[in-house]
Amino acid sequence: MIQRILLSLICLLLIAPLGQALAQSTVRVPPPSDLESRNYLIMDHLSGMVLAERAADERVEPASLTKLMTAYLVFQEIERGTISLDDEVRISERAWRTGMQGASRMFIEVNNRVRLQDLLRGLIIQSGNDASVALAEHVGGTEGAFVDLMNAQARALGMVNTHFTNSHGLPTEEAQYTSARDVALLASALIRDFPQHYGYYSERNFTFNGITQSNRNLLLWRDSQVDGLKTGWTRTSGYNLVSSREQEGMRLVAVVMGIDAPSHQQGGIKRANESQALYSWGFRQFETHRLYEAGAALTDARVWKGATDRVPMGLAEDLYVTVPRGRYRDMQAQMELDASLEAPVQAGEVYGEVQLILDGEILSRRPLVALESVETGGIFRRLLDSVLQMF
Repeated sequence: MIQRILLSLICLLLIAPLGQALAQSTVRVPPPSDLESRNYLIMDHLSGMVLAERAADERVEPASLTKLMTAYLVFQEIERGTISLDDEVRISERAWRTGMQGASRMFIEVNNRVRLQDLLRGLIIQSGNDASVALAEHVGGTEGAFVDLMNAQARALGMVNTHFTNSHGLPTEEAQYTSARDVALLASALIRDFPQHYGYYSERNFTFNGITQSNRNLLLWRDSQVDGLKTGWTRTSGYNLVSSREQEGMRLVAVVMGIDAPSHQQGGIKRANESQALYSWGFRQFETHRLYEAGAALTDARVWKGATDRVPMGLAEDLYVTVPRGRYRDMQAQMELDASLEAPVQAGEVYGEVQLILDGEILSRRPLVALESVETGGIFRRLLDSVLQMF
């Protein structure tokens, strides 16, 4: 087993005088207790910290939240250069018939050619089931092949409680499911991986074929700081909404699922109200900070038998932390490094860990990587270090 040396690095920037810390400490207010959502989760987008949840890992029907993954794969192929926003997509009879099955459709017609960018808007703003199938066939050849890509991408994103059976979310005989946590992971990945396309989710209306339809996410009309993402409903899933709100550089993602309501109007209002309640609580109770920048040297490690005896260690990605408001300066950073690190050392490889601790609880942990490579030293260096290691 690799022996490790513990370095407790208590950063001055993270420590306040005792009097100040006591003055800023407040009793944490719990999340709203009267939410009707069967499942919910609210998380910070940058740090990944979950602020509150209810039955977030329960497997439930995804409904039209499925279309988040359909859009993710389309965006991915656009960035790879295999398809283009200007592609003219032929509309199959299957796509048209799927649109006729559900309440959400873009009103595309068989054998017409539609710009891919219009199909994306039909998918995201109008929640068109017909647009979903047309895009799936354009990317995967068949919808079945596209669904295989959806499930592979879900596994890659760590969505362990998700299985898709189609590109749109309409009920099928085969079980399809997701969870509030998995939906939040997918939404956060969309925001992170495709910022250049994320703007579609804030558009309120889209007109196609002479028909104007409005985005069903009521938060886009209520709150200018909300910029997405997707609604969903079936009789068995209830009313669902995944959304995101940014305030003063802090972005939260909220998922509410399984809300009962007697009408679409009331269901839309309820899911918007519950999301707003979570945002109000989350932004009031927490703050997020970038603690360390990617590529910055946080410490250095002893290297045995190398061309040099020290190597700088840091993070591969920026490290953000979310803490209760007023507690940032009470936090400690602790680092663990491999004590028996021998050359060769490869830049980017993991050789330790940084932990962020508050009140004895680990808030976050990230791998420490070598920022430079270290080649094996000459014979004299190797012999000398062999002797030193014995002591």
